[in-house]
Amino acid sequence: MARPFKCRRVSFVPGVTYFKPAGIPLVSLGEIRLSLEEIEALRLKDIEGLEQEQGAEMMNISRPTFQRVLVSARKKVTDALLNGKAIKIEGGNFKMAYRRFRCQSGHEWEVEVPSATPPALCPTCNTPGVQPVLQSVSVYGRGRAGRHHGRTSCVLSVSMKKELEEVESRIRELEDSK
Repeated sequence: MARPFKCRRVSFVPGVTYFKPAGIPLVSLGEIRLSLEEIEALRLKDIEGLEQEQGAEMMNISRPTFQRVLVSARKKVTDALLNGKAIKIEGGNFKMAYRRFRCQSGHEWEVEVPSATPPALCPTCNTPGVQPVLQSVSVYGRGRAGRHHGRTSCVLSVSMKKELEEVESRIRELEDSK
């Protein structure tokens, strides 16, 4: 029997989701698709400088799975660079993970390991009703929230700019009503 699928954790959504070689019309380009978990693996390993074990822990996956995701992402990026293809970042199977949280009393704090669910109580005042602090990101182009392929019950939380603004607006309304 196959091992159960572990939902991958992503804590960063890039503001730009499409790259193409300059001077070549889009219609004549091939396109490579990178999932958000592939981008997260590249970010953790190559930008943050984490070891694979640490990156795997941050994404809630095994180290061999992290290695496979990283190799897949690097192969796609290399193919796009060497063969003049566009790169489109979209979709995947993951949960958004948040680093920053705010309680109903307005206290804000960051956690070391991103979490998909907020803590039950504020560490400062022990009040319930903790919410993640959403960061504004501009998402350009079209994107899909991803495909599950029937393998997981993960909730995909990739939001387009309009949806993100609506959530932030609701949070501000809740804060103002206190």
